[in-house]
Amino acid sequence: MTDPIVARTRDELTEALAQGENETAVVMTMGALHAGHRVLMRAAREQAGDDGTVIVTIFVNPLQFGPGEDFDRYPRAFDADLAACADEGVDVVFAPATEELYPYGEPLVRVDPGPLGTQLEGAVRPGHFAGVLTVVAKLLNLTVPHYALFGEKDYQQLTLIRRMVADLDLPYEILGVPTVREADGLALSSRNLYLSADERAAAPSLARALTAGADAAAGGPDAVLAAARAELTGVDVDYLELRGDDLATGPLSGPARLLVAARAGATRLIDNIAVDLP
Repeated sequence: MTDPIVARTRDELTEALAQGENETAVVMTMGALHAGHRVLMRAAREQAGDDGTVIVTIFVNPLQFGPGEDFDRYPRAFDADLAACADEGVDVVFAPATEELYPYGEPLVRVDPGPLGTQLEGAVRPGHFAGVLTVVAKLLNLTVPHYALFGEKDYQQLTLIRRMVADLDLPYEILGVPTVREADGLALSSRNLYLSADERAAAPSLARALTAGADAAAGGPDAVLAAARAELTGVDVDYLELRGDDLATGPLSGPARLLVAARAGATRLIDNIAVDLP
């Protein structure tokens, strides 16, 4: 096991990446790495190949946190994160300070996520996706990967990143990786660390609801939503929506996504599942 190169500045990152000329793949994280991140790293290695370069970025991005959200208490565990990257054979870890990534202060120019950025998560967290897309665009242009891998748990984020890359002709391939779950179905998330024992016991109702909805797909959209609602217990639901696979609204048939956001205590959880409508 070889420790990855740790780059803290743009110059250090450029120097680290200059050592390789083969395929490169990046996994962008905010740290507090868990088994889901490890799956992303392994998928990145598959894309880059044994001779390629796998990059993990670790940066808690202030732009995507709204007032009163958990920026200050978001879990930070760099030594453990670095050990996880070493375990998975990551070549380069880019972990910049805020002033390194935003040297001119809070950016005046941001990536506008368009109408989808104001719906679902965007309706609950105004400005969130402008912050996400801005940092992703910056990290793509700094790491210059052939591939960038993102988990499907944050499906709206993945959809918007794909659309940003397509609309702005950015030369990167965006790949989605299926959600990694606990044995009881709860989607892995760094925020799961916030859950009390009672909240943790209630949290799997999101996954049960999604599975029930997907299993009811033959009955059409109304049956999907009714089956899912019946399983959502012990949590406060922000939204439960069924949309087309690209998250466009309108009449639904064929590939679709069932998305849910709910609070277990003070912790906000999101999840989604593919649904095949008749």
